[in-house]
Amino acid sequence: SKMNFFGIGAKLIRWVMKQKNIMSLEELMKKAIESGVEITACTMSMDVMGITQEELIDGINYGGVGQYLGATEGANTNLFI
Repeated sequence: SKMNFFGIGAKLIRWVMKQKNIMSLEELMKKAIESGVEITACTMSMDVMGITQEELIDGINYGGVGQYLGATEGANTNLFI
């Protein structure tokens, strides 16, 4: 997001995660993708926030609400953030 309070928020959450011995977000996402988790970025939300596909990590899908609902219909578990 462009509203990151000059990087203070990101630094704070990384510090808290390190203090609690939690893997970084990058490591967690890499492990999830290696385990077969399918990540879908909402193109409408990306447009609103001014995020392009080039800014995101490799290995994710792009779609909207309809695509997301279709993919989760047969899924055992899903998480929408």
